[in-house]
Amino acid sequence: MTDQVAEALPAEQAEVKPKKVWLTAFILCFFILLADGIDIAFLAYSLTSLKAEFNLTTVQVGAIGSWSLVGGVIGGLVGGWACDRFGRVKVIVFYMILASTLSCTLGFVDSYYQFIIIRSIAAIGLGSLYIACNTLMSEYVPTKYRTTVLATLMTGFTLGSLCATLLAGWIIPEYGWRMLYWITILPIVLAFLLYFLVPEPDSWQRSRELKRQQTLNPSSQVKKQNPYMVILRDKNHRWMFMLWILSAGALQFGYAGLSNWLPAYLESDLGIKFKEMTTYMVGTFLIMIFAKVVAGVLADRFGRRALFAFGTIGTALFLPIVIYFNTPTNILWLMLIFGFLYGMPFAINATYMTESFPTSIRGTAVSGAFNIGRIGAVFAPLTIGYFAHGGSIGTGLLVMAVAYFVCGVIPALLIKDRLYDPQKVD
Repeated sequence: MTDQVAEALPAEQAEVKPKKVWLTAFILCFFILLADGIDIAFLAYSLTSLKAEFNLTTVQVGAIGSWSLVGGVIGGLVGGWACDRFGRVKVIVFYMILASTLSCTLGFVDSYYQFIIIRSIAAIGLGSLYIACNTLMSEYVPTKYRTTVLATLMTGFTLGSLCATLLAGWIIPEYGWRMLYWITILPIVLAFLLYFLVPEPDSWQRSRELKRQQTLNPSSQVKKQNPYMVILRDKNHRWMFMLWILSAGALQFGYAGLSNWLPAYLESDLGIKFKEMTTYMVGTFLIMIFAKVVAGVLADRFGRRALFAFGTIGTALFLPIVIYFNTPTNILWLMLIFGFLYGMPFAINATYMTESFPTSIRGTAVSGAFNIGRIGAVFAPLTIGYFAHGGSIGTGLLVMAVAYFVCGVIPALLIKDRLYDPQKVD
């Protein structure tokens, strides 16, 4: 049937897209994820300013991050289904426009509740871009180089965090936190470039045509089905879906807590001045970028499972060392080592997940598992906020270490490498 579908499509759709097309897609997705990373990181660096301006408690500050994650869950779940239904490119374009417009609006709010509401809706866009961009690129890049390319793609997100650190260190002391959000309107141009320069992947187009022909064929027994029901009715898909919900949930719980509170931990618990803290975070992000590229190359050579487990479990074991054994003279070196381990999991996660499901349900399955797992992560910033209210931010960060350990153990024991090729219609 797949061959028949390929013949039914126009010749230019059945052919593999020229290399320059996927390179264009890579460049644009790289900068989209960079903008995504900047936007998300801006929240962490503006928390102290928001707390002072709106006279917030630490629990209220943590709630901002949690409500942002709620928006991300909604956007990711709807976005994954939309990727399969309408196309990867169209979904990225829509969510990029939504996120840029609303994030810019945050610079004009005059109350805590206005900020939470608008940020939560903006996060609907921000939360979908990671999965949508990685799904798009996984269907353009050959299996042999897929993790290397996708890991390099994910350095865009980390580079965004680095850029956000530099921008926050310059803008907040001079111009205040509102300026951070005003400049988030600029990346909207990337959405329009992607729409006009990058076509949908061939595998998605063939899969869509296959579904259309099966639906229109009177002799076909195939009926239009909810993709989530397709996943849940198949034993193998259901099992894989549940495993990734647990692993992705633990990963995002740990990541959400650390990304929201690590700068505040360095500044508040360790007494590091704001500009010095941003210098430490810059070093951490730089080593994370290096770690992601290295992890991608090694994962293509030695397998996704081994490198993913090493990064997650390594992060879990090293975080207590950062908390209990830091001194003014070694904290920078501890942060660099931590950044290397911390940077590895997200470099491999996207490839590992997209190769766990067939093309017809890939967007729904990956975004579903990723974002259902994210529901638990909603409570991560609040968890650390609770510990910070009663004592130390560092105590809350140790809970994140447990989450990283769980995240690594599940795939290490139960999820195999390369179950499906994203460039084929399975």
